[in-house]
Amino acid sequence: MNIRNALLATVGALSALTLVSAAHAATTLTVYTALETEQLDPYKKAFEADNPGITIQWVRDSTGVVTAKLLAEKANPKADVVWGLAASSLMVLDAQSMLEPYAPKGLDAVKPTFRDAKTPPTWVGMDAWMAAICFNTVEAAKKNLPKPASWADLLKPEYKGQVVMPNPASSGTGFLAVSGWLQQMGKDAGWAYMDGLDKNTAVYTHSGSKPCKMAAAGEYAVGISIEYTGAVQKNKGAPIDVILASEGVGWEEEATAIVKGTKNLDAAKALADWAATKKANELYVQFYAVTAVPNVGKALPNYPENAEAKMLKTNDFAWAAANRDAILAEWTKRYDAKSEKK
Repeated sequence: MNIRNALLATVGALSALTLVSAAHAATTLTVYTALETEQLDPYKKAFEADNPGITIQWVRDSTGVVTAKLLAEKANPKADVVWGLAASSLMVLDAQSMLEPYAPKGLDAVKPTFRDAKTPPTWVGMDAWMAAICFNTVEAAKKNLPKPASWADLLKPEYKGQVVMPNPASSGTGFLAVSGWLQQMGKDAGWAYMDGLDKNTAVYTHSGSKPCKMAAAGEYAVGISIEYTGAVQKNKGAPIDVILASEGVGWEEEATAIVKGTKNLDAAKALADWAATKKANELYVQFYAVTAVPNVGKALPNYPENAEAKMLKTNDFAWAAANRDAILAEWTKRYDAKSEKK
């Protein structure tokens, strides 16, 4: 073989090695989430555009299902990152030492209420969502139902069979509503309230957004649901009012965390870094008005005004996480007979 051919062969071999190395450098992150389906594509595209070589593979379900799946996989984790799960659920995982402590770049810009208190934190918040009343004004007029302004209003006998809400064992929205009532009213009064509400409730769904969609479609007059879903349905022309109860509302944070034991730690840290940026929060605010980084943009049209002021000041994620199993067991014993079939 002459020198020229030898050089060409060497260059070819090096090129092949480079291609193999590049192929191995590409990383697929398995990301567990309870984000709404319409959020998945824009979040994925924005992150991947800024992080070439890292691809997100979503595993999406409701909050309760994702939390249970992560706990079941504790001994052999399948997820690399959790992006968009309730902070109280992440606290349950953290209590099992399932999360990797990590302080994302730019953490100082995040509101203190939107991060784990430990240093370094095991989770960092994204945005807040809250329990809202979706009220179909057309159906209400047909049935001569008054417009509710408070949680207490939903106990009125005229709402019998007209209320639908999420099952808290399946839905993060359902759990934040129940947790909010118990924290706001106290244990005995909170369960007494839910006993009264159950008398007016037609069905408990396994999705937090579904009750609002059902109300928007006129299946029921009242859906206890997500304020964001209410704004979306109203923007589509649904005859609904999105009401934040006058007593204040239970709320949760969507948050990000790295799963301990991930084999893709560097890529997972890149996602955790990006999820805490102002750019990411500018995406979050297109869905929820209250975000981890303040003053990032304009919220959805028809989103309830002064939403942050209606969020319960007594909301305690640590209490919710510590009492989650007991709350769900009691709720299931009392009300699960009305849950829709899975």
